[in-house]
Amino acid sequence: MRLSVIGCGYLGAVHAAAMASIGHEVVGIDVDEAKIAMLAKGKAPFFEPGLQELLTQELESGRLRFTTDLSEASSATVHFIGVGTPQKAGSYSADLRFVNAAVDGLLPYLKPGDIVAGKSTVPVGTAQELAPRIVETGATLVWNPEFLREGFAVNDTIAPDRLVAGVPSGPEGERAADVLREVYHTAIATETPFLVTDYATAELVKVSANAFLATKISFINAMAEIAEVTGADVTQLADALGHDARIGRRFLGAGIGFGGGCLPKDIRAFSARAEELGQGESVSFLREVDAINLRRRARAAQLVVDALGGDVHGKSVTVLGAAFKPHSDDIRDSPALDVAVRLHGLGARVTVTDPEAIENARRVQPQLTYVADRDEALAGADAVLVVTEWDEYRTQLDPTAAGDLVSGKIVVDGRNCLDPVRWRDAGWQYFGMGRP
Repeated sequence: MRLSVIGCGYLGAVHAAAMASIGHEVVGIDVDEAKIAMLAKGKAPFFEPGLQELLTQELESGRLRFTTDLSEASSATVHFIGVGTPQKAGSYSADLRFVNAAVDGLLPYLKPGDIVAGKSTVPVGTAQELAPRIVETGATLVWNPEFLREGFAVNDTIAPDRLVAGVPSGPEGERAADVLREVYHTAIATETPFLVTDYATAELVKVSANAFLATKISFINAMAEIAEVTGADVTQLADALGHDARIGRRFLGAGIGFGGGCLPKDIRAFSARAEELGQGESVSFLREVDAINLRRRARAAQLVVDALGGDVHGKSVTVLGAAFKPHSDDIRDSPALDVAVRLHGLGARVTVTDPEAIENARRVQPQLTYVADRDEALAGADAVLVVTEWDEYRTQLDPTAAGDLVSGKIVVDGRNCLDPVRWRDAGWQYFGMGRP
């Protein structure tokens, strides 16, 4: 099939390359000339495992191309909208300017029978508002939310755990669902569930999934707060809870909390939309979920202060990690970078290292010192703070060897990803999040 993907950021670039890899002819379109120039040369503008190889492969195959010319969408019959929906400045609400601009730009090139498939995360009710403008052209709007995990996005696009299609009622909706089944034929052939819903349900699936995951993370971090004043071990608590099949162990990792370009802004936008609908009480708990999450960042910084005797001024602190999660260079709302900035503000001499995110971090927080080499970053540190659980820190960092590099054997484990016994046996003072 011939597809267009409007918006070639994280979501769109991955989607375009993945769709080409399963046999479709895809044109990716974006207004950012620099980004399109990179993609057209086969260079991924961000780090995502597997994407670089996929871009090279599909550009060479001729199935994938990139352009800034929206008129080239006219050759496609299915058009995916994958633009960003950031948080509005001074508000919790989602900013839909880019979604509206993408639709407005696409309208002149739509043909009767075309399918416009929204993938961006939007407030419930958005599709219903957009649909009349698209229907006037003879095309049909569907909402097809993405469920990508950064670090696993290529696989999550090619082999998702479920597919959701929000469609209008009647024959047009049925036809649109059939077209999407063709688009995702390889996933459906392997029995990936394909769920057909109305617009509102499809929009809610995405935001409610993120709200649930954020709530689970903040729940265990709230338990970490209790553990810290009672002497309990939140990691053992999470293990015990995880054996309950109704709860499960995933996303019960206490630490400095969640970040990135999705969970924080999506739960805030969900709260704002619920208020607009007169149902703010229904998701009022999400405000506390957000507050708990932010408190854990402050707690990690305080642990470093306490470990260094109550004052970090002039002390050298090495921060292991800048990306909001491993296998990514994304520093949007990164807890890791947030804690580093907090310590810098308290007067510490902060050195940050990360396998992929240094340049992105340097652009937004240039006041910090950045060192690419992990061991070089550790040299002379009075304290070490682990904030992104890269394998380079979690499993590949030997505490004895690290101890020979630093000035003070103090480690604060902001992700509870280290073995406390191993580090203490090597002579380190170990401090975890919600661990005695």
